[in-house]
Amino acid sequence: MISRRSILFAVATLFGGSLPAVAGSRRVNPVRVYDTDNDGTLDLGEVKKPASALFTRLDRDHDGTVDRRELAGRLRELAAADPDNDGTLTEDQYLAVVEQRFNAANPDKDGTLDAKELNSGAGRALLRLLR
Repeated sequence: MISRRSILFAVATLFGGSLPAVAGSRRVNPVRVYDTDNDGTLDLGEVKKPASALFTRLDRDHDGTVDRRELAGRLRELAAADPDNDGTLTEDQYLAVVEQRFNAANPDKDGTLDAKELNSGAGRALLRLLR
């Protein structure tokens, strides 16, 4: 029988000696997950891409909008994010909220988020819109 430790060692070997963020730990490093250019930070484009993909998955009835039920607690202040007050968000409206949350999590205004910024309250609020 192969032990869990042997499997993790084999996986670590495949990844050049380090395990991917999800192996061996329940805590996933969001920078590793979403950082497509591997610079150690997330820019707005890297954040909007998974947000857009999530929006598509959340829109279960495929009507081009998400409502409170479809958002499943990801956005508590739907009314504030809903400029036309119809109780739903289009993808553009959802991505506008993502951008607002990105900017709130970026106090140094350098256009990127590092792990420390993502671990702030504003950063965690942003991450809820990506997962």
